[in-house]
Amino acid sequence: MRYYAVFDTGGSSIKYALMDEKATFIERSYVETPKDGIDSFVNIITGIVEQYQESYSLEGIALSMPGAVDVTSGYIGGSSAIPYIHGPNIKQLVQERTGVRVELENDANCAGLAEGWMGAAKGVNDYVCIVIGTGIGGTIILDKKVRRGNNLHAGEFGFMLMEGYLEHPLGKNWSNLASTAGLVRHVAKRKGLESKVFDGHTVFTMSDQGDEDAKEEISTFIRRLAVGIFNVTYVIDPEKILIGGAISKRKDLIERINQELRTMKDDKSRLQVSVEQCAFGNDSNLIGALYHYLQTKN
Repeated sequence: MRYYAVFDTGGSSIKYALMDEKATFIERSYVETPKDGIDSFVNIITGIVEQYQESYSLEGIALSMPGAVDVTSGYIGGSSAIPYIHGPNIKQLVQERTGVRVELENDANCAGLAEGWMGAAKGVNDYVCIVIGTGIGGTIILDKKVRRGNNLHAGEFGFMLMEGYLEHPLGKNWSNLASTAGLVRHVAKRKGLESKVFDGHTVFTMSDQGDEDAKEEISTFIRRLAVGIFNVTYVIDPEKILIGGAISKRKDLIERINQELRTMKDDKSRLQVSVEQCAFGNDSNLIGALYHYLQTKN
């Protein structure tokens, strides 16, 4: 049996696990993401690796990271909620400290890779995974390979301009309008409250209990999601489009999006546009990071 230390780095926490090559979770936990700098980050990773090495012989370390990850060089471009990871060579730093081989991949790409390995896109050549959360991100898989783009920004669906571009050069992008955070902001604005008093779960609960503001904003939110999905489909024409993120666990969300997509089809629309739910929740980035490691090794 071969064992791997796998990490999913987020703005607030680092989830980590000891896994085997079949993505079985042997041990798992999480720790708060350090705020003070790269040294603290590397120290945390190294400490966890050393803890695992007391009982297991590690084959490798797999990292899921935010930002424009260059999987070859180990540098991370773009921006994220963790500023200090942009600049240093994460791959090299962790590898030098631990003496164990390291591979890293963008977090949204990890989520998509997990679905293709053993999830809702298993056996599918071309698919798109759209992750809805604080923003909207995702991954494009064509011929079972991640399409990264010239600037490592392929799959950054949230930056698509959707509304207001005639009034302002940048207008309002998909993340502004149709992320979970965007939905919360719109409801809070209607209520005259600060958005920090809500979250996505709260807004849907309010709607379920008959709150008209929440109901109307959710209807608009779903319409905006459908428009973006419709556009992505006609650009890429994948076999499947998968929806991830915590909000995708809502049993009615996928059907409501598909219902909206059906209303957008007319006699000239040739494609049957629909979405499916991702198979994995909070484990997707860990599973995908491991898969990326295994594929890179081969």
